[in-house]
Amino acid sequence: MISMTAAVLASLICLPLASLIHFNHFLGKRIVINIIQTLFSLPTVVVGLFIFVLFSRAGPLGGVNIMFTPTLMVIGQAVLITPILLGLIISALGGVDKAIVDTAISLGASGPQVAMAVIREARYAVMAAIIMGFGRAISEVGLAIMVGGNIKGFTRVLTTAISLETSKGELELSIALGIILISIALIVNTALNRIQQR
Repeated sequence: MISMTAAVLASLICLPLASLIHFNHFLGKRIVINIIQTLFSLPTVVVGLFIFVLFSRAGPLGGVNIMFTPTLMVIGQAVLITPILLGLIISALGGVDKAIVDTAISLGASGPQVAMAVIREARYAVMAAIIMGFGRAISEVGLAIMVGGNIKGFTRVLTTAISLETSKGELELSIALGIILISIALIVNTALNRIQQR
């Protein structure tokens, strides 16, 4: 649920932002896209450290008091996957045939209508980007431990449970949890792919 919520939140942010970047021409656009693509490989512990410092008691957002909660884990995972979603959605929009844009303009479509036509045409690639973002979120462990605290029954997720059980020498349980994690990822990805195909 944490990873799915993070993927939905990041999607709601990234789709309009990617559209703004793609459909507008501005100085430094190529540099912005290069920075976004560089952030694809952002380590989870770096994002975890950033979120931890930001929301710790001494941090600028410490008064919100959401440290070691599922809410902060969702925020952290959304921040982690935002560059991936942003870059892949920009690429998806850029891959749409120019004839779609030309046809929409020739039929008298406004700027937002042209953008919606392109987004509709790129919907499969956009869905693939969301699936990729979810996969990155559900498989990360560093950020979840740093901002969630791995609290049993509250912020412990499968990846942090696997890490904990492995450190305790409970390899059988770790392997079982790993199989469960892969199964959940497979089920969610299959469901999203079915939606995509429809």
